[in-house]
Amino acid sequence: QVNLVESGGDSVPDGGSLRLSCIASGYKICIYDMNWYRQVPGKEREFVAGIDSTNRPSYAAAVKGRFSVSRDKEKNTLYLQMNSLKPEDTAMYYCQSDAGEDHGTSCHGYFEYWGQGAQVTVSS
Repeated sequence: QVNLVESGGDSVPDGGSLRLSCIASGYKICIYDMNWYRQVPGKEREFVAGIDSTNRPSYAAAVKGRFSVSRDKEKNTLYLQMNSLKPEDTAMYYCQSDAGEDHGTSCHGYFEYWGQGAQVTVSS
């Protein structure tokens, strides 16, 4: 079982910056990848950015060049640096992770976990 806790959500003006953090915790866990998604009421949850098990980042087209995702594997923490924020970035941001059970020399299983979300509001 993996527990994901987001922090850093806030209200900022158009053009502002925010940094979200997501800390993963659990007993004998091994994390494959960590991602950020966002959702506004009445719309589907959408992928924002993420880092896979090889530490390769990926971004949605809407945020490329403005957002930067990073991961501290030792701390099991995922970050999202958001610059040049726009009102259309307003959403609940969720941390998501795919993880397994740490059996010492190998990782078993593949399970999906979600955090509770952090609200980001960008005012025009």
